[in-house]
Amino acid sequence: MNVKKRIIKLLGEFEDGKYSNILLNEYFRENNLSRGEKAFITEVFYGVIRNIIFLDYQIDKRATKKVHRRWLRNLLRISYYQAYFMRSDDAGVAWEATELAKQKLGVYVGRFANGIVRSFMREMDQEAENLKSQGKMDILYSCPKWFYEKIEKEYGEETEKLLKSYKKIPYLSVRVNKLKYNEDEFEALLEKMGINIMKQIDSVYYLDSGALIDSKEFKEGKITVQDGSSYLAAKMLGARPGDIVLDTCSAPGSKAVVLAELMENKGEITALDIHQHKIKLLDANAKNLGAKIITGVKLDARKVKEQGKKFDKILVDAPCSGYGVLRKKPEALYNKDMTNVEELAKLQYEILESASKSLKEDGELVYSTCTIFNEENTDNVQRFLQNNPEFEVVELEFPDGVEGHKDILGGLVIDYKEEFLDSFYIIKFRKRIG
Repeated sequence: MNVKKRIIKLLGEFEDGKYSNILLNEYFRENNLSRGEKAFITEVFYGVIRNIIFLDYQIDKRATKKVHRRWLRNLLRISYYQAYFMRSDDAGVAWEATELAKQKLGVYVGRFANGIVRSFMREMDQEAENLKSQGKMDILYSCPKWFYEKIEKEYGEETEKLLKSYKKIPYLSVRVNKLKYNEDEFEALLEKMGINIMKQIDSVYYLDSGALIDSKEFKEGKITVQDGSSYLAAKMLGARPGDIVLDTCSAPGSKAVVLAELMENKGEITALDIHQHKIKLLDANAKNLGAKIITGVKLDARKVKEQGKKFDKILVDAPCSGYGVLRKKPEALYNKDMTNVEELAKLQYEILESASKSLKEDGELVYSTCTIFNEENTDNVQRFLQNNPEFEVVELEFPDGVEGHKDILGGLVIDYKEEFLDSFYIIKFRKRIG
């Protein structure tokens, strides 16, 4: 099948409600594709999703009638993306759009596609300048207007840099699972496969190729996909061998496995999730990675204070709006609004408040999110500290090579300036004795 036809099919399934990352991973597992084909499909598929508002604006501006056929609209989106964002050969892009449209929908539609693609190519650079001069930055950077206004309010002059950052193609990051493997063995494997290290944070590596996902080592659980920010949220809890640990919102269990590794598989980790099917996923992941001290429990984390058990360490990696991982999950930008942010902030606070009641005196708790808004981060923490004076903030420092800033409370904000790691908020508390 033609590669662009494959992308059109994938975009159609995405519009039907499937998650982009799950959809693409399943497609690659089920289809025998070359490394080059996978790379092209990945860039264009995610690129169209990241920039869909801009692309649709340009299509609708040039079409005398609205393009209702989803197949045709996705072909045009792909062609516009190639022309403007990839700077692909104009003649080749226009020719292929024409031929594919002609084969699928007839000669007339082929001519229409040719005209509308070439029109955009002639005007695309000026179009971008016009949008900027007209103050339509939300269209230029493909984000809902409310989101742009919110970012502008919180980030001011840094707004455009932030929006540009979240449109970048992410790097693959994997973590060496020290319960089964070590860095020397892993780096030898990279050398053998001709894969380069772009950045390293402890045992998390950012790589210039995704070929490892098909490797024997990945299937055996010696390496696993994980972002450096996610790893740091777990590491900064400071869990030690023999600790009794709670991970409140655990599935699929990547942070719990980090905790098990740091604890040398000695102690106890209770990993919660509200959905039974996610508990099964968590258990399978832990087994594959050799984490033997994790027990998955189906429980709403807001009710954890009612169960009576006390823990040495608690990780509250709370459900959030996900605006810190837009490079990897771009659809998060389109399927939520400010009402969702406020609802999530309320949920996060309830989980944090409940979990804190299960912490032993002198115990430590990490609160983290993969989002960027104050409502879910600093504001929640301020409220928590005001209502719970027995808790104090434990000072954390950024690891070498990680970009970000601290908020007014001392929480770490891994922000848009960090080219590799996801944007994350991490803050640590200690419960005072007495």
